[in-house]
Amino acid sequence: MRCDEIIQLLEKKAPIEYAMDWDHVGLLVGRRDKEVHKLMLVVDVTEEIVDAAGAQNVDMIVSHHPMIFGKVDRVNDETVLGRKILKLIEHGIACYAMHTNFDTIGGMAKEAAAMLGLQNMEVLEETKDGEGIGEVGYLPAATTVTALVVLIKEKFDLKNVILYGNPNDTVEKIAICPGSGKSVINEAVQKKADCLITGDIGHHEGLDANEMGLTILDASHYGLEHIFMHIMYEYLKGYCMDVEIGIADVGVPFSIL
Repeated sequence: MRCDEIIQLLEKKAPIEYAMDWDHVGLLVGRRDKEVHKLMLVVDVTEEIVDAAGAQNVDMIVSHHPMIFGKVDRVNDETVLGRKILKLIEHGIACYAMHTNFDTIGGMAKEAAAMLGLQNMEVLEETKDGEGIGEVGYLPAATTVTALVVLIKEKFDLKNVILYGNPNDTVEKIAICPGSGKSVINEAVQKKADCLITGDIGHHEGLDANEMGLTILDASHYGLEHIFMHIMYEYLKGYCMDVEIGIADVGVPFSIL
């Protein structure tokens, strides 16, 4: 199967026009006419991932986070990004990113909300054509924050969740925003959510949210977004019969000691 045929499938799932203006999505490295026999799904294109892809004769990497994000003024082996680009080219590996377009319309937040059993869902922050970032919905029944943490750990296979708030509080209306959710705290408050489940919350954002009456559960950026790989695996396996599809689930990239 050609790379451009796979790209058509990816862009049917998450059209590029739904990406934010600042984002870098699409084919970042490689040739559209590349024959793809082996594809790897990842959240982040680290140098370790690139090395593994080369060793495993992978033809295409599909990532959630774009490997190339800022300005690139040179490509050499003196920088991490330069080495990754060189290795991808040397191994003939195409690299495609589905980021905020996937967050908006690809199903990230909807799937995360469904995993927690949320009902009567609506978009948390609308960005385009009724679609947007995050979801808000109701648990089947009100529960304590502590019980919700147990559910999150079970469903997302996590060891730790950071709480900003009271573990004994009762919550029912839940906002969820996989990835970095600092920017949607006000939206969660405006939607009258009891709790926001997200990642990348800092000290001040957590305190401010609590003062606005919002409990925050920081399940980490990777902790919620690793479902990208499983969503895309289920989607692609029905179309790419002749392509071997692998998942590189490396786990949360930090430890709490």
